[in-house]
Amino acid sequence: MPSLIAYVDGGSLGNPGPSGIGVVIGCQDNNVAEYLALLEALQHAVSVKAHALHVFTDSEIVVKQMTGEYACRSPRLYSLNWTCRKLARSLDFSIAHIRREHNAEANELAKLAARKRKAQQEKDHRKML
Repeated sequence: MPSLIAYVDGGSLGNPGPSGIGVVIGCQDNNVAEYLALLEALQHAVSVKAHALHVFTDSEIVVKQMTGEYACRSPRLYSLNWTCRKLARSLDFSIAHIRREHNAEANELAKLAARKRKAQQEKDHRKML
């Protein structure tokens, strides 16, 4: 399997609020959504037996925590960070920060998923009334 390149993004409408990574992931804050996007990319790379994964993301905190520049002290992010770092060790892994405008496609997928989740929540709420 050749090396893979992933452009990942996560986002939420509100903080916390409905969030997405190109698929619906529930009600989380932006940083959780960013880590879940990275986790999906890592799990996919491992599942297809890629030897390398090069990730580009507009989440500076995820990049700095994954590279060890920042310690991950947040209880809500710690297990995600730990899991991502463990999976990354099984690959020739790199992660780099890019500006949001250079990550437009992943950003749009995340926004679309968050909007769909919000619309579904509103529909479910109306059904309960």
